[in-house]
Amino acid sequence: MTTVSISRWGAAALLSLTLLPGHAQPRKGKSQAATNVTAWVTTPDQTQLLQQQTAPVAFGATAATGPVIEVDDSQRFQTMDGFGYCLTGGSAELLHAMSPAKRTALLQELFGTEGQGIGVSYLRLSIGASDLDAQVFSYDDLPAGQTDPTLAKFSLALDEKHLIPVMKEILAINPNIKLLGSPWSPPTWMKTNDASKGGSLKPEFYSAYAQYFVKYIQGMKSAGIRIDAITVQNEPLHPGNNPSLLMLAEQQAEFIGKHLGPAFKAAKLDTKIICYDHNADKPEYPLTVLGDATANPYVDGSAFHLYAGPIEALSKVHDAFPKKSLYFTEQWVGSKTAFAGNLGWHVKQLEIGAPRNWARNVLEWNLAADPQQNPHTPGGCTECLGAITLAADAVTRNVAYYTIAHSSKFVRPGSVRVASTSTSVLPNVAYRTPTGSHVLVVQNDQTTPQTFGLRYQGRTAQTTLPAGAVATYVW
Repeated sequence: MTTVSISRWGAAALLSLTLLPGHAQPRKGKSQAATNVTAWVTTPDQTQLLQQQTAPVAFGATAATGPVIEVDDSQRFQTMDGFGYCLTGGSAELLHAMSPAKRTALLQELFGTEGQGIGVSYLRLSIGASDLDAQVFSYDDLPAGQTDPTLAKFSLALDEKHLIPVMKEILAINPNIKLLGSPWSPPTWMKTNDASKGGSLKPEFYSAYAQYFVKYIQGMKSAGIRIDAITVQNEPLHPGNNPSLLMLAEQQAEFIGKHLGPAFKAAKLDTKIICYDHNADKPEYPLTVLGDATANPYVDGSAFHLYAGPIEALSKVHDAFPKKSLYFTEQWVGSKTAFAGNLGWHVKQLEIGAPRNWARNVLEWNLAADPQQNPHTPGGCTECLGAITLAADAVTRNVAYYTIAHSSKFVRPGSVRVASTSTSVLPNVAYRTPTGSHVLVVQNDQTTPQTFGLRYQGRTAQTTLPAGAVATYVW
């Protein structure tokens, strides 16, 4: 990790390119010849960190040296919802502890779209505690032996301490940010083991738990916070975390189809229901849920992590249910791992791999932790490196800050993934933005610099990317 001033980017001028003869000036929604290009680079040795390049790169008629990445915006795929992080309760607590001026500046950097802002456009929130909260809690905790099937004691009071105030500040900067809510565990009185860790949801409380989601969404709305989507359970096949829950695919299908979906419909909620929210090694789980005739109409799509399995598994689910959406909702960075290895792996597998396999978003794990990777629950993650490290007002920007920023700053919500040549040495993904510009994210996964061509509308620009580096090209 490294501490870097945001002013490192400078204000390099845009690079002029020749407008193709016979083309009018670019207009929104029309494919036009490039007029300007910028390149932003991050290197594994951290000598460049999302640094705008000043060396001339121009489209021309000459052939390129090396491989060629051709961008074809006549072939269009999914629309992107955004890029961002998981705003854990611990992240919110650390942000809330900053001095107001420093917090405002940092939130503007993270969520703003002008100047130095990296434009984070999507956040995942925990419904109740995640393992990166200072304590385990739900919104309806009771003494042992008691139950509350009518949810008379439901309360968002613990979120009102830090999470909701921070979210209001974020929404003041970006009112359109998309928010995804995910539970780690229901209230313990709903569970077979009466504990925050493990256990399953008791069938007699399926309807009460569905209303728990409804109350959460309505309560957040009353606080001025719109929840765009929820996943039914974080990592439903991993009951060893604290908090956690085991929920098999057949159980999730029954819960959605007979309880959660009808509860949302009755409450007239437009919040999306997303299934699974776990690793790519078990695509049969979302395929089972989506294949259930009762659950399917209520399910918007499936969410994935990549602690196991190949990213290409997302395409398997897309191919089976092409009208359902796909989301990438979590991947951690270990605090004892190196910047260089994380930069290449995360960009290749997530920021490039997930969208190329139909994901509408890409979320890295927790937004912020302190220098000791706190706070966390007893038994929660002790080595989860935040995208930023916060020591009071001191900010350290870590690798996930840059991996996400290479997309979030340029690929605004509503951008559409378009075709780009897949090469053996330069993983990449391309987009057309709502304003008609183009974005290409490229990772050099080789140990030597790679010279390559970027081709668009029959003209080619040649550039060289350092070994292991990541670049975003905009024109």
